[in-house]
Amino acid sequence: MMLDRHHLVILREVSRAGSVTAAAERMNLSQPAISHAIAKLEAQHGVGVWRKTGRTLQLTQAGAYLLALAERLVPEFEHAERVLADMARGRRGALRIGMECHPCETWLMRVTGPFLVEWPDVDLEVRTAFRFDGIAALQAHEIDLLVTPDPVHAPDLRFQPVFDYELVLAVPRAHRLAGRAFIEPADLVDESLLSVPVTPDRLDIYTRFLIPAGCRPRRHVGIETTELMLQLVAAGRGVSVLPDWLLQEEGAGMPIAALRIGPAGLPKSINLGLRATDVETDYLRGFIELAGRIRH
Repeated sequence: MMLDRHHLVILREVSRAGSVTAAAERMNLSQPAISHAIAKLEAQHGVGVWRKTGRTLQLTQAGAYLLALAERLVPEFEHAERVLADMARGRRGALRIGMECHPCETWLMRVTGPFLVEWPDVDLEVRTAFRFDGIAALQAHEIDLLVTPDPVHAPDLRFQPVFDYELVLAVPRAHRLAGRAFIEPADLVDESLLSVPVTPDRLDIYTRFLIPAGCRPRRHVGIETTELMLQLVAAGRGVSVLPDWLLQEEGAGMPIAALRIGPAGLPKSINLGLRATDVETDYLRGFIELAGRIRH
């Protein structure tokens, strides 16, 4: 016969309370109900659990073994129930974030610190391996939240804009274009364009500005880090397109000028994407609300 957890709870409570009567009061049970449960346990397994010695109960060898088992297992069951209850309320779990926005790691780090404080029972993992294939990773349940400037329309996904920004062209302060109010596509045909290491079809400067005008830069170079990209721009090795807020912060004090791209600029927004089935998960909603407050 299978051992019932209820029997272990009774043994532990009787041991802690000192008597069946006291244990019954603590458990909101009757004394006969406790005695009947233990008698059933003894009958099922063919062993005695305790014996009366005067007014006290003395555990048998089997009873002592089961009590030791109860002291180890019952707290584990109780903990598991609390964990499951927290998970059901969305207060415990793992949040795996994928990055599809190369320069957004700087902003994300400002959100993760406060999130870890507010949600101490949620594990956090940032997966840059999905940096440029985030939609597929989200739909495949390989990540739970996607940071992206390019939301897609899909029935199984939801995207929440967090903050707006504008893409600007970073040029050396002594560059021939530095005094312009904005640039035209033809202004880049003789330039070396430094960007994150992705193909042109993933870059707004191509899809929204250069390609519609039939223009291409003289050279396109992929650079892994924003810091190196800014150093190369400052040294006159090329021009780059970056979020205005990132250039203001990381380019502060460097001999770099920011130019609007086209007369209307190139507006963008950072979005947090998640699966439609997860929109009510508390810690996901908490992360999105926190991100909206911190912005950049």
